[in-house]
Amino acid sequence: MTTESFREELLMSQAPSLPATPAPVTWMVTRHPGALEWLQAQGLQGRCVPHLDPQLVGPGDRVIGTLPLHLVAAVCARGAHYLHLSLDLTPELRGKELSAEQLRACGARLEAYTVRACDDGGPAPSTGEREA
Repeated sequence: MTTESFREELLMSQAPSLPATPAPVTWMVTRHPGALEWLQAQGLQGRCVPHLDPQLVGPGDRVIGTLPLHLVAAVCARGAHYLHLSLDLTPELRGKELSAEQLRACGARLEAYTVRACDDGGPAPSTGEREA
């Protein structure tokens, strides 16, 4: 053993142990088999869930899906990255279960978004009544 390797080993043995930082997780949020197949064909792997609880997401995680804005904002607020599965759907394909091949034909792509909820003092929700 060289003096340098002995020194490194000694320093390592004396270093304070730090709590392990969990590795970032890739969350694939979909209940559609075609979307999951398309994501996997892009080389993506991770936890596939049909619905996401933002409280489970950690800093540095990557969330992929077609989430509503309030959930994207919650994901971003937790320090995670959001990738939206975007498609250019024709009206006749809306609401239908699509295969990975159909997703490709619709220009499937992942687009990064950062969303932040804000209170801009906008108008209160309408009650349907009008003031005179």
